[in-house]
Amino acid sequence: MKPGMAGKSGLAWLLAALVVCGGQAAAQEAAAPSISLELNSLQPAQGSCRLTFVAANNLGAPLSKVAYEVALFDGKGLVDRLTVLDFRLLPEGKTKVRQFDLPETNCADIGRVLINDATACEGEGIEPADCIRKLETSTRTKLDFGT
Repeated sequence: MKPGMAGKSGLAWLLAALVVCGGQAAAQEAAAPSISLELNSLQPAQGSCRLTFVAANNLGAPLSKVAYEVALFDGKGLVDRLTVLDFRLLPEGKTKVRQFDLPETNCADIGRVLINDATACEGEGIEPADCIRKLETSTRTKLDFGT
């Protein structure tokens, strides 16, 4: 073996090990427990505004009850109202669609939807704060939506 070769192969091994460990860490970060909540659409529905959400529970355990307090803002940024949306049960690893009709509400008058807090977060092995702390929000609407 030529002088310095053992050092080069040792360095190559070290670099390979770092790549593998880094990949495992990235995979673990990507799989962090979460609840994803997407505001999918707003549609007029018989004098109401129907909000459609797509929810996925990836917390690692089923949720027997999940509810969120939501603040609705008007187009000027003023809070119009607070309401609680009950998402009921969310099985682990399953995506669910939930719809909520807001009576006497014009969808065009809503400027922003804010998840203010989780009013219910129940499931075996689930901490009450998990439903807000581990919440990931997104929207397919033109509205500002999130926490």
